[in-house]
Parts: sequence; C-alpha cells; structure tokens
Amino acid sequence: MLEAADLTPTLRRRTVPPPTWLVVALACAGQFLVVLDVSVVNVALPSMRTDLGLSEAGLQWVVNAYAIAFAGFMLLGGRAGDLYGRKRMFLVGLGLFTLASLGGGRAADASPPVPAPR
Repeated sequence: MLEAADLTPTLRRRTVPPPTWLVVALACAGQFLVVLDVSVVNVALPSMRTDLGLSEAGLQWVVNAYAIAFAGFMLLGGRAGDLYGRKRMFLVGLGLFTLASLGGGRAADASPPVPAPR
C-alpha cells in the first residue's frame, strides 16, 4: 500500500542576502589591508636595516616571515571558513587583521617592554 505524502509545510527561515555593494566593499577592504601591510613591510625595510643592523639576508627573512605567517593564517582561515561559515570567518579575519595592523602601526618601537624594578 502506498503511504500518504506528508503535506505539512516545512517552516524554513528565509535569510535576506546582504546588499551587493556591502559584499564588494568588504572584499575591497580586505584586499586593501593586505596590500597596505605588504607595502608597510617593504617601506620599513631600510629603517629595519639601519636600526637593527640587519643584513640583506636578514631583510629577506623579514619579508619571508611575513609571507609565511600570512599564508599559514590563510590556510587556517580557509579551514575555519569550512567549519563555521565563510562569511563569518571573513568578517572575523578582517576584524583581527585590522586590529593587528592598527597595533603594529601604533607601536612606538620594536623593543620589548622593560619590566619594572622590584
């Protein structure tokens, strides 16, 4: 005997997609921050060489360390996007990258903090 089809309507929450201009603006902001940070690292290389006494190889390691850290976080962010949602992880990553960039830009110098004498 055939079973009767379940005719009860399924209640699905309809989500409204964000406006296209907002998506494009966020993608542009992310790309702008990437280009800005790469430019800042390259502009700061002569100062690093003078102040820290780095050799040509040392300067190349600065650029390589930035690129390796960036690539590693891209892989981590991609996996987190698969697990928790791409949009959410993009916004979290954009916020963290912005905060880290602001913190690096506001740093007075590269010396570690000196502990207070006891």
